[in-house]
Amino acid sequence: MRVIITKDYDEMSKEAARIIAKQIKEKPDSVIGFATGGTPLGTYKELIRMHKEGGLDFSKITTFNLDEYYGLGPDHPQSYHYYMFENLFNHVNVDPKKIHIPDGLAKDVEAFCKKYEEEIKKAGGIDLQILGIGRDGHIAFNEPGSSLASRTRLVALAEETIKDNARFFEKEEDVPRYALSMGVGTILEAKKILLLASGESKADAVAALIEGPVTSQVTASALQLHPDVTVIIDEAAASKLKRKSYYKFVDKMYRMLEEKKSL
Repeated sequence: MRVIITKDYDEMSKEAARIIAKQIKEKPDSVIGFATGGTPLGTYKELIRMHKEGGLDFSKITTFNLDEYYGLGPDHPQSYHYYMFENLFNHVNVDPKKIHIPDGLAKDVEAFCKKYEEEIKKAGGIDLQILGIGRDGHIAFNEPGSSLASRTRLVALAEETIKDNARFFEKEEDVPRYALSMGVGTILEAKKILLLASGESKADAVAALIEGPVTSQVTASALQLHPDVTVIIDEAAASKLKRKSYYKFVDKMYRMLEEKKSL
């Protein structure tokens, strides 16, 4: 696991966008797993800038989103389908036929989730999966206690998640109680994983992810078992890490290697 500690949210966002852009340039037909929420917004703005000013080409990529609220249609302003188009897809040249987002109105949920898994495999698997992290250490909507081998399914949201997401709705009662979500096992099958976290409110979760035991009570901790994970966090999110100076030193060494390779 490579840990990159940036000075602030803006630097975190630009570093993440650089990694995503590098993936797309090296493999134009990459399969990218996208995340929603407040954290990746800066990254998506930077990717839009790279597309408009630098010609970053999204035309050949295939996308899969992590999750969607169950009960919300694609036109609902708080749906993740709406979020992705509003904050990224409408502003770059991604092919609409290659966009995959869980259907929050699926009538046969079990059949839809099975098909979603099949579509990922049919696409060749996810090359780069982008993740955020919840305050309780969850990834996607894999709440504490979720199986680390779980697949795409309907999940009941934890009370803390409902309260955290209430800021996006008029009132807490409007927050859906269920979601369709990729499982931890699904996420771990991605070839590369990029997790972003910002702010002091995520510091405990980040420490549990990086330095805590692997446990279903902190589903992000399962990323310790993956061979290619990059975690980008700002100083505030890194504040509870015990080995912060070590991570900074290792990142410095990695950057020196990368500079030599580019010469």
